[in-house]
Amino acid sequence: MTRLFIDADACPVKREALRIAERHGLQVFMVSNGGIRPDPSPLVETIIVPADPDAADRWIADRIEPGDICVTQDTPLAAVCIGKGGSALRANGEPFTQNNIGNAMAMRDLMADLRAANPLAAMGSGRSFTKADRSRFLGALDTLIRKLHKAGS
Repeated sequence: MTRLFIDADACPVKREALRIAERHGLQVFMVSNGGIRPDPSPLVETIIVPADPDAADRWIADRIEPGDICVTQDTPLAAVCIGKGGSALRANGEPFTQNNIGNAMAMRDLMADLRAANPLAAMGSGRSFTKADRSRFLGALDTLIRKLHKAGS
């Protein structure tokens, strides 16, 4: 049975993910190091981890299994999820896959090197999260869940 793990710190699509998960009857783990309200749904378990920046990632990585989905912006976490047979999806609906995770990791490392070389030039370089991103996420998550259910039946 597919489960949904949400790397909830700074995730802009928590409500949308919960709505889709509820429609499909998925168990959800909302993992954060604090600052989020527990959801009253019996399908949602709110997990509060220590303030260590990688604690939520480790919690998810230790528990994700084949057929599970992780919503995250964290490329190394996505790589672990994919390596364990799970799926990973960015908040803008872009999937992390076996085919693109290597490039995503390389780009992450390159950007970290560029920021380290010239931190002032890197400020403000991210683009805003849009309604189109939110809509793309809703469609991508719903499609991924349907695909996993079909493959499992």
